[in-house]
Amino acid sequence: MISEWIGQWLVLLTALAVVFVPGLLVGAGLRLRGLALWALAPVGSTLVIAVLAIVFGALRIPWSPLWAIVGCLVVAALGWLAGIGLGPRRPRPPRDRRRSWLLIAGLAIGIALTVARFVVYVHDPRAISQTNDAVFHLNALRYILDTGSASSLHVSGVIGGSGFYPAAWHGLASLVAMISGCQIPVAANMITLVIVGAVWPVGMAWFAREVTGGSDVVAGVAAALSAALWAFPMLMVEWGVLYPYTLSLALLPAAAAVVVAAPRWAAGAGPVTGTPRSAVLTVVLSIASLGALALSQPASILSWAVVAVAFFTWWAIPRVRGRGGRRGAVLIASLLAAWLAFVLAWVVLTRSTTGAHWPPFRGKLRAALDIVWNGQVMLPAAVGVSILMVIGLVVAVRRPRLRWLATTWLVFSLLYYASAAIGQPLVRRYLLGAWYADPYRFAALAPLTVVPLAAIGVVAVATWAVGILSRRRARAALAFAGAWSLTGVTVLMVVAFAVRPMIMMPNVTEDRFDSTSRYTMTDFLSPDERLLLERLPQTTPPGARVIGNPSTGMAFGYMLSGRDVYPRTWQPPQGAQWAVLAAGLRDAGTDPAVCTALAAFGSPGYVVDFGPGEATPGRYVMPGFSGLAGQPGFELVDHEGDASLWRITACAT
Repeated sequence: MISEWIGQWLVLLTALAVVFVPGLLVGAGLRLRGLALWALAPVGSTLVIAVLAIVFGALRIPWSPLWAIVGCLVVAALGWLAGIGLGPRRPRPPRDRRRSWLLIAGLAIGIALTVARFVVYVHDPRAISQTNDAVFHLNALRYILDTGSASSLHVSGVIGGSGFYPAAWHGLASLVAMISGCQIPVAANMITLVIVGAVWPVGMAWFAREVTGGSDVVAGVAAALSAALWAFPMLMVEWGVLYPYTLSLALLPAAAAVVVAAPRWAAGAGPVTGTPRSAVLTVVLSIASLGALALSQPASILSWAVVAVAFFTWWAIPRVRGRGGRRGAVLIASLLAAWLAFVLAWVVLTRSTTGAHWPPFRGKLRAALDIVWNGQVMLPAAVGVSILMVIGLVVAVRRPRLRWLATTWLVFSLLYYASAAIGQPLVRRYLLGAWYADPYRFAALAPLTVVPLAAIGVVAVATWAVGILSRRRARAALAFAGAWSLTGVTVLMVVAFAVRPMIMMPNVTEDRFDSTSRYTMTDFLSPDERLLLERLPQTTPPGARVIGNPSTGMAFGYMLSGRDVYPRTWQPPQGAQWAVLAAGLRDAGTDPAVCTALAAFGSPGYVVDFGPGEATPGRYVMPGFSGLAGQPGFELVDHEGDASLWRITACAT
């Protein structure tokens, strides 16, 4: 297993470059540096690449590595020109090297453990997530390679759709595939490995540092703890698979940190000097963050807004009380405007989705306990992290400048609680609709606040213990406590990984867990079926359309072969004509209605037989696409085990 991943080192380097380099170039021009630069680099890269894809699509410029590099260089040059107006960088303040090393160590631990969990679960870099959403996302990558457009306005064309679909992840992954020349599943897995294993820990470290006013100790512990909760990032690697939402959540800590950093930057601790310049930089970075989230998965804009409104409200309240006259009135007006914008955004994004798809699955008490023990969606309780989180909550409530973090945790917890335990239709549609009332998505949102709270908790306990047991000076005591905190957290997480390196996917609708990784299971697309689909370029002529039951996994055929395999999503078309095929395609030689129905779908000349399918959620039984052997009007072309490909001769003219 390890050798296969090592063998893809060039693809991994390509993915790292695609995710970080464009943002690093632009961010450096905007005077960012250090942890802020590295945390915001993926935000910048995502925005730049997604916007370039839209612009190129509108101008009919082909999506290619060369044009993407040219576009990134142009944007980077604009960033450096804008940086001139921001003035020189503020001189770097002196930092305690011991605390800096704690931050580096924490990042190394968080990255290493997250990467290890990802590799163990996915198993093989060529593996395909055997999930419904993976069919669309991987086929969309093939569509980008075929059409030369990664635009968010065009990518839904893979299934015959039109309009906006957030395609930032697809733009990043398609560049990895084109630059490295790797297979599409490898590109998808490597870009996801970078997102969960690098973007998330670095962003969480910067977020935690800004939450605590610049503490490298808490940042280092938070970076290590970023690998502690299965709810994110690993749950999103299993569920769905939700590639775009995973990207948006990984970007969220850095996007939220921009808001939290604003007062410190305005007070002179930012990358540029002067309050006006700091304000301009904050606005630019906030807009860029919102753009990156919108082009990744728009629902995360609301998550960002919860952080922003909670922070701004708690920041403004004491200042409103302490100021009268015009300044007080401006603060009140700004606060009201922020809340109005928040409510409007919630209404718009909620109404822009197809509504609540998931029912409640948990009793009210059990849902509350899920939140306290971080065992959302039936995940095993994270007892250690939860205890530290509660301690962090106590600290946050006692410190006025951290109360916004406790408030944000409460809001996110209530959203999960509502999705898990409240069945009222209006609540599910208008409160939870932007996330489709999906409890998995809310569970994945929890670590954004749980991780920094737990980091605050563990450092608080360690500092208290060191203060009792040692006579070290305050600064030295904090560094010493941080070192012991990081050591303890690391030991516990390594032991946890050794005991249980993999947690199988919990299925809340069926009250069970997967029996194996969704990247190694074979009940959707078996190895024989994959081999047959990969051979389609040799067994079918160019331009031929291949049809079948998409819920058997044959819909992966377009991605695997480049041939026109239909449908290209797991869900079959609706209507009477498809019903004819689902029930009786195998009777094409004797039933003229079958050929009429086939004509409605482009008169496909080939059909794959992967069995009748299954009657489980997201799957369909279609006997018409199976049992073709011996039926008149079909000619065997290829087979691999029980999987077979047939040419339809009954409707030939």
